[in-house]
Amino acid sequence: MSLRLYVDVEPGLRADLPLDLSPAAARHVQVLRLQPGSELTLFDGRGGEWSARVVKMGRSDVQVVVGEFHAVERELSRQVTLAVGMPANERFDWLIEKATELGAAAIQPLMTERSVLRVSGERAEKKRAHWQAIAAAAAEQCGRNRVTRIHPVQDLTTWMSTGTPAPGGAAHVLSLAPTADDMKTAFTDAPAGPLLVLSGPEGGLSTAEEQLAQDRGFAPLGLGARVLRAETAPLLVLAGLAALGG
Repeated sequence: MSLRLYVDVEPGLRADLPLDLSPAAARHVQVLRLQPGSELTLFDGRGGEWSARVVKMGRSDVQVVVGEFHAVERELSRQVTLAVGMPANERFDWLIEKATELGAAAIQPLMTERSVLRVSGERAEKKRAHWQAIAAAAAEQCGRNRVTRIHPVQDLTTWMSTGTPAPGGAAHVLSLAPTADDMKTAFTDAPAGPLLVLSGPEGGLSTAEEQLAQDRGFAPLGLGARVLRAETAPLLVLAGLAALGG
């Protein structure tokens, strides 16, 4: 498999486009000791991917020329957004990486009553940029042509006022309630459409938060008899959807 690189370029890639790679992307090329004439694959997050060829190597810069477009997709059949009560720093980094690999379309970081990680203002925006870079690197590694979008951090109550599913979609809140549907019941033969999944941080959502979600139309979803970590539970939903053909 050739080197795959995500490039954020406006208005997007096109055939015969000469392109100076970003310093981070150029380092990837140099570490792998590619040479002029070497082939690689580029994608811009708009779908599909492009063949490309190295045409110039400098000490710290690399130029490529874009070649043929390949209309290949490796996405889940449903667009899944994970709304996650943020766990601790390194755990959330790991969640974003793995959720990207498993096909999440977007992640909404949330501050809840029990959230360990709390950020706002400039620090929140720096965190979002960091998380978006993790998602881009994960997409490069796993073969996706679209990068999981990381939304700005919000407070759960504020977000809940607008966090309802898109028309034709569904919303679930992860729950330990014995009456919660299991994934097979919830997703088998479910209508196609966007899916929104809300999960809590370490310690879970509070009783009031879970009730608020249900009042807003989020159906309780159970993940079995075991209690999973905050960074593991939403990933099981993605894996389950993939296993069920979603």
